[in-house]
Amino acid sequence: MTSRFIRTELLLGEKALARLAGTRVMVVGMGAVGSYATEGLARSGIGHLQLVDFDVAQESNINRQLYALSSTVGKPKVEVARERVLDINPDCTVDAITTFVDDITVCQLLADPPDVIIDAIDSLNSKVALLHAASERRVACIISSMGAATRMDPFSVRADDISKTKHCPLARLVRKRLRRRGIRTGIRCIYSVEEPRQTEVEVEAEEFDRGRPRPPLGSFSCLTGIFGLVAATEAVRMTLESESSSQ
Repeated sequence: MTSRFIRTELLLGEKALARLAGTRVMVVGMGAVGSYATEGLARSGIGHLQLVDFDVAQESNINRQLYALSSTVGKPKVEVARERVLDINPDCTVDAITTFVDDITVCQLLADPPDVIIDAIDSLNSKVALLHAASERRVACIISSMGAATRMDPFSVRADDISKTKHCPLARLVRKRLRRRGIRTGIRCIYSVEEPRQTEVEVEAEEFDRGRPRPPLGSFSCLTGIFGLVAATEAVRMTLESESSSQ
């Protein structure tokens, strides 16, 4: 293990570091939550990352997205993400996948399911398509970010099964749609119990005329970053716990 991960090894141990290095994690959505989740995973020593997004960095992303900088505006988010991950850990295998997730493309995306999926998608239809497909394929660890926009309280962020989420309009919609597909539990959610500051449901406008357009939502970089880092923490925790339980 190189010195860049020595502090993590001191905390978790050599075997845990080796386990993380052998884990493949897919992060879908390189925006406000997904970019910070990817950062946490890369700095935790995850050895294989699959980064999925269809969009480019825009100036309006700069207030909250890790990959949005004056120097990266107009560049594909997955390519910027890949360069940053490799700068953190050159030994990491990074797949940059430019695609829009829907009921068709998700089948190709999960043809070879990863060990862990982190869903950081803003679009409701795409989110449900990914979670449904991941559940069908029995991905061991599925982590989904719910509504981080319009929140300000870091102490209201929670991690729990989707069946136990509350005070989150987006989670309510996702639960409803997944129930129609026969899924009620088994998805680890990052959500906030803080009441949203806007009444609009927390689903961002979909680009390229996909879905019903919605107005942009106010969001605070510290909260979206916390959501992403909590998602990464859950991915690491669940990976190491699954290893322990199998021994």
